[in-house]
Amino acid sequence: MGDFDTAVVFAALKFSAAKHRTQKRKDGESPYINHPIEVAELLVRVAQVRDTETIAAALLHDTVEDTGTSPEELRENFGDQITGLVLECTDDKHLPKVERKRLQVVNASHKSPRAKLIKISDKICNINDIINTPPPDWSLQRRVEYLEWAEKVVAGLRGGCAELDALFDHKLREGRTALTVGTGGIC
Repeated sequence: MGDFDTAVVFAALKFSAAKHRTQKRKDGESPYINHPIEVAELLVRVAQVRDTETIAAALLHDTVEDTGTSPEELRENFGDQITGLVLECTDDKHLPKVERKRLQVVNASHKSPRAKLIKISDKICNINDIINTPPPDWSLQRRVEYLEWAEKVVAGLRGGCAELDALFDHKLREGRTALTVGTGGIC
């Protein structure tokens, strides 16, 4: 964790943009690359992270899981530390979705401090998307369930940055309020 290396961060951004170039977010409209950029920006702005490996890994955090990028390809381009952080944030897509979600809850507290920061930032961004640009095929119930699950995951990620913890709590309240208003108070 030496000096901040802008060249590495921009290389990670370029790599991630190329890998996600044909993908959209679940809203069906937003370019996927916006998401890893938002996660990295949140780390810089809110958590004051100035660590090259963490910011690069945030930009790359979904490449293995969602683009077919191999760990070897990441390692060749970004080395062991960044690849290790990305892999800590990666679900095993060979497992059923229910098991992947369960493992995120179980494994959250065992992540490295830097991976925890990336994961909590990821959850904050995802909740923001669910509030403002939800997937059109997600029912209100599914959105509520996502908030409940994210809260369980983040319980194991807390403690690395008070500002991120507080922002997660704020976004969770905002999401619950928005979804409650959407149901006429049923949630």
